[in-house]
Amino acid sequence: MGDDAWVIREAQVSLERLLPRLQPVIPDRADWQVFERRLRGQFPRLFRLLLHLYGWRYDFFYHLEQILLAAAQMYRERPAELKALDVQREADPLWFQRESMMGGVCYVDRFAGTLQGVREHIPYFQELGLTYLHLMPLFLAPAENNDGGYAVSSYREVNPALGSMDDLRALATDLRRHQISLVLDFVFNHTSDEHEWARRALAGEERYQAYYLMFDDRTLPDQYERHLREIFPEQDPGSFTYLPQINKWVWTTFRRFQWDLNYANPEVFGAMLQEMLFLANQGVEVLRLDAVAFVWKRMGTTCENLPEAHMIIQAFNALAQVVAPAMVFKSEAIVHPDFVAQYIGREECPLSYNPTLMNLLWEALATREVRLLRHSMIKRLPIPTDCAWVNYVRCHDDIGWSFADEDAAELGINGFDHRQFLNDFYTGRFPGSFASGLPFNYNPRTRDMRISGMAASLAGLEQALQRADPLLIEHAVRRILLIHSIILSIGGIPLLYLGDELGTINDYRYRQNPAIADDSRWVHRPFFDWQRAAERTDPATLTGRIFQTLTHLIAVRKACPALANGQTECFDTGNPHVFGYVRQGRVLALANFSEHPQPVAQAALAAHWPIPRRVVNLATGQLQPIGEILELEAYQFMWLAEADACGSAGAINP
Repeated sequence: MGDDAWVIREAQVSLERLLPRLQPVIPDRADWQVFERRLRGQFPRLFRLLLHLYGWRYDFFYHLEQILLAAAQMYRERPAELKALDVQREADPLWFQRESMMGGVCYVDRFAGTLQGVREHIPYFQELGLTYLHLMPLFLAPAENNDGGYAVSSYREVNPALGSMDDLRALATDLRRHQISLVLDFVFNHTSDEHEWARRALAGEERYQAYYLMFDDRTLPDQYERHLREIFPEQDPGSFTYLPQINKWVWTTFRRFQWDLNYANPEVFGAMLQEMLFLANQGVEVLRLDAVAFVWKRMGTTCENLPEAHMIIQAFNALAQVVAPAMVFKSEAIVHPDFVAQYIGREECPLSYNPTLMNLLWEALATREVRLLRHSMIKRLPIPTDCAWVNYVRCHDDIGWSFADEDAAELGINGFDHRQFLNDFYTGRFPGSFASGLPFNYNPRTRDMRISGMAASLAGLEQALQRADPLLIEHAVRRILLIHSIILSIGGIPLLYLGDELGTINDYRYRQNPAIADDSRWVHRPFFDWQRAAERTDPATLTGRIFQTLTHLIAVRKACPALANGQTECFDTGNPHVFGYVRQGRVLALANFSEHPQPVAQAALAAHWPIPRRVVNLATGQLQPIGEILELEAYQFMWLAEADACGSAGAINP
């Protein structure tokens, strides 16, 4: 009998043996029938995954049973309203692909103070057109050493300064009733050193020491470290931290207070499964999986993007499909584009950040050329049709130049040298740069560096306002709108970092706080300026112009099915400064990344888009004549479609 046949048979036998042990956990007959149906559907792949990860252990079947018992318990506890949503999403599994999808992200405290404050601002989310709200980490974390909330001390307790778990459930319910999906982070690679498991490990409990990767001396850490890269070379160089209380070294990929979990221990998988499903039961509809690349370790490798990391996520996915199928995973993999793509799949992460698009939008603004952007998107934008990108111009983190060196080399660009140029440009050191960005985590050995800064400051608005130069201000505003027009139209879910819709610039006050003064990312994590937001209705102000143009474009997107997730064909417009793509054969998008007018020949467009007799620019709501040459103004973008092909949200001059 072949291995596959044995696994299939063993899975069937195991499931039939386990079902009678699970049924008492779910006494309601109707609930049990739903749970059993889903479990039967997912169990063959779940069994195969767990067998690969843990089948070498003598106690494999014990842990398998404990994992399924935990899933059954979490299903029993799932609220009826969320079970109804599960049924709805099973019937409509591609709900996240609609043109109506629009994302926003913010910190609770910096946006509205508390979770209750966020609830009070639901009308603002509706005004923006949001259907997806990502709240940055809000769980209990150390007061100071918390990495912006990514050092979690308890996955079941909200930071008391923000509210309570009851407040979070109430917010999730209110958002859901306003057709807004709650998105939270699942920080599953590590915990804070103040988590109960870490405290018990420090107290000498061997069971909890096995939850982490701990070593009695430097022998193994030194061998591992030969192949590891430093993630925070300025703040916490190296990947291991000494614990004098127990005379051991613990694996700390990111910061010394963030201890990596040991997923080779099936008890860790089971424990984190319960934390994940607990969050699902609070009403989370999208779970951002943090640092997916790092969750499995193997000697002699970089300990990134290993096959077992995918298996861990896929096993979590299978169990979520059993207990909470309304919830989908979003991967956060800021790695080589080849590896980013490997996490995307219906059975792993149906959603994924698109870091390559993000960093190449900024690359194109700096160079005024779209060659690398176009070339990379032709190769890397397509993903499985039942998945979707989450497209953004920036996030809470830094901008790392994670484009593929081989893509650059195919265009005659040296990737290393080009990154040095981009670092100089966005920190204002390159002559003529318009950007006001800050360096983040410069590594003198590799010369690697990332960039911090608000979108408006990186696009030149901060510098232009300092100079009080009307032309520079105009160009900066146009850059802001240009790059947002692309994330709104290229396919997937657009994600707006709240504050960018107001043109908010860098906030340097973080330097006055010793706890975060060495982390330049706080320059782009300002408190939301509600006084500035009051100007959003006045188009005579910069705030009003940016806000009203973006909300107009969002409304246009929502009225145009061709801008939903789906086919995107990027093509050569014949002008190195103009980025072009066609959405589902119906909408042609053009974007001029230069401060000078740029022509595009009609023939270049007609080769990819049958030009209708009457063309409307959806971005302005005005008819757009197309002669032999179509000229785009400085930093102008167009969304061209057959007149009346999409709904109109009215005319506006961006």
